[in-house]
Amino acid sequence: MSQHHHDHSDGGAPHGTLKDYVIGFVLAVILTVIPFWLVMGDVLESRAATVGWILAFAVVQVIVHVVYFLHMKPNTEGGWSMMALLFTILTLVIAVVGSIWVMRNLEEHMMPHGMNAPAFVPPSISDLNAPK
Repeated sequence: MSQHHHDHSDGGAPHGTLKDYVIGFVLAVILTVIPFWLVMGDVLESRAATVGWILAFAVVQVIVHVVYFLHMKPNTEGGWSMMALLFTILTLVIAVVGSIWVMRNLEEHMMPHGMNAPAFVPPSISDLNAPK
């Protein structure tokens, strides 16, 4: 008969070293300070460019947090944790983009067109009772 050895540890969950946590913390601080500087220093001429860079730094910051603090790598738990993360991101993107798309279509189809368009005023009782 074979003997079974059971390891009653945490199920093989990866743990980071102090070095990993320090690297993650330093990267997170840098990725926070740079966008703050871009906004407070009014470094870029275009607001759209500033927003684009802030979003880019936010995406990199999320990746840093996932890798260094949540320890999610493609080979963790046979790739299932990464698959769950990708599914969550896809669901979020669909929800956000779909909401923006619906709101944009509502604005386009429900709002008066043009800035000089007269506002709709419902008829009053006197308008309805007036002789034609």
